[in-house]
Amino acid sequence: MRILIRYFFRGVRVLLAPVMLISEKLSTPKAVERTPEEQERVDAACQQLALYQFRTCPFCIKVRKEIARLGLAIELRDAQLDPAHKQALLEGGGKVKVPCLKITDEAGQVTWLYESDEINRWLHQRFGAQ
Repeated sequence: MRILIRYFFRGVRVLLAPVMLISEKLSTPKAVERTPEEQERVDAACQQLALYQFRTCPFCIKVRKEIARLGLAIELRDAQLDPAHKQALLEGGGKVKVPCLKITDEAGQVTWLYESDEINRWLHQRFGAQ
């Protein structure tokens, strides 16, 4: 019975994945406008960030939309299809759970931030309109 349930939900995911990705493209907001100097500073700060995600995870889509809205150039790392990223997430963050934002500060200390609402809150506080 478990195997039937597993395959049922895999089938649902296969059918919904294209719909979710198209919906993301159509509903992603325009990025905030910054001066070139401000955007350069933001881009430099984003070099210290990486988002571990799955392409069709609804919570990851939520974070990617916020990243787009804030006009951030954060590296996206697919922890579902790339075994190296999955292993890095497990070793660094302690669990394979997405979305997860890897934050490296100036001193080289790494923080792993889970939960889409927490990530979006942190991004808004750090990069939102002042």
